[in-house]
Amino acid sequence: MEFSVWLGFFAASWAISLSPGAGAIAAMSSGLNHGFRRGYFTTFGLVLGILTQILLVGAGLGALIAASSLGFAIVKWLGVAYLVYLGVQQWRAPAKPLVAELSEPTQVTRRQLVLRGWAINAVNPKGTVFLLAVVPQFLNLHQSLVPQYAVIGATLAFTDLVVMAGYTVLASRVLSALRSESHLKALNRVFGSLFVGAGLLLASFKKAA
Repeated sequence: MEFSVWLGFFAASWAISLSPGAGAIAAMSSGLNHGFRRGYFTTFGLVLGILTQILLVGAGLGALIAASSLGFAIVKWLGVAYLVYLGVQQWRAPAKPLVAELSEPTQVTRRQLVLRGWAINAVNPKGTVFLLAVVPQFLNLHQSLVPQYAVIGATLAFTDLVVMAGYTVLASRVLSALRSESHLKALNRVFGSLFVGAGLLLASFKKAA
């Protein structure tokens, strides 16, 4: 991939990472409930989900999902169900301030946070369709595709690690400044509603003809 082409994709990747979506909601939710150091493990999962999508697109499975109405519907509704499930879980989360979280054993493990982040991005046909529409514009089909996909994956991973760190620390700082149970409960319900909203938006997403 030529440097000038990479610069164009680098700029586009920032726009992709900064755009609000399920990943940003997940990062802020983790920062809200677990603080920055533990909550940031969700971002590692989000990045792994992106890389999974790139592998699927690179292997041609993404095109198959995009072309098959049944395959697209299965993946889409799995994503919808998972986001709604996360929303319900967040809505019902206990309103504990960060100081309490740090002094008590955390029930959610780092591995669970990684898996949650991975599932959000991996089971998302919008991501697949987006990669199929955008990534080919930056590929040179006369050169080996593997290193080009590797550069694209590394670029998206870098921008997501930076942007989601910002979302996570923002939410964790908000949490550390709050002590009122009612305020924390309200924040949990806001993020729960955002997850459900993201699920409803995904439900309305249709495969291009």
